[in-house]
Amino acid sequence: MSAITGTSTETETEFAPGSVALVGGGPGAADLLTVRALRLLRQADVVYFDRLAPTEDLAVWAPRARLEDVGKRPGHHKVPQPEINRLLVASALAGLRVVRLKGGDPFVFGRGSEEAAACEQAGVPVTVVPGITSAVSVPAAAGIPVTARGISKSFTVVSGHDPLSEEELAGLAQLGRQGGTVVVLMGIGTLGHTAAGLMRHGLDARTPAGLVERGCTPQQRVCLAPVDQILLASAVEGIASPAVLVIGEVVRLAAGAELPWSGLTGLAGLTGLTDLVDNA
Repeated sequence: MSAITGTSTETETEFAPGSVALVGGGPGAADLLTVRALRLLRQADVVYFDRLAPTEDLAVWAPRARLEDVGKRPGHHKVPQPEINRLLVASALAGLRVVRLKGGDPFVFGRGSEEAAACEQAGVPVTVVPGITSAVSVPAAAGIPVTARGISKSFTVVSGHDPLSEEELAGLAQLGRQGGTVVVLMGIGTLGHTAAGLMRHGLDARTPAGLVERGCTPQQRVCLAPVDQILLASAVEGIASPAVLVIGEVVRLAAGAELPWSGLTGLAGLTGLTDLVDNA
């Protein structure tokens, strides 16, 4: 029998000692944290939080809790995932109320299912608190809807943490040609590979693309360009992780949308992107 529970209709959430709550913290803004998440944080004895979780006011939200940073950074996991799983289980078995606070939603590229499985295997009750996923909210913060009537009636979310395979790129390019929106999370490090691969499999080089860095925060920046120029544009503008990549005609709906890089040509020597497309 599963030890995982979902959302509750109770006005006040009961957080039993010896249990774990996997809490989605949303895209980063403090006021996008859910009411239920705040209720659980107030009762927590220990909070294991991620790099992209909202943490500025964490000591206020969880006044009785020990706060532990277990966040991962690109290329550096100071606390490996198996150790995070062990910490969650050990803390719960010690009788503590444990919150695992993540950015976005815990079940969207958040490894929440792995943590839930580890707790369930150890007989530790788990509650999952959904969060607002950055896949939708971050583009929205830049005025980009992932769907729009008459433009796009579907969207696909993929992880760019590891390079996409040729089969995956071909499938996404086909979706793009059919009017679908492609959203890539954790994709800055593989941006050139993704853009070149999509074009190699038939996506029009003029397809609009947008990068939204640190969306839903005061530090938000937006970079718009055709897909064949997005790598150069991001490099010139210094776009860095965390950022969400959106590819599709919906990007033209971005607030104040212009594609300032659309007139550039001859980028092979600058970005290597043309070589990647032509020589693969």
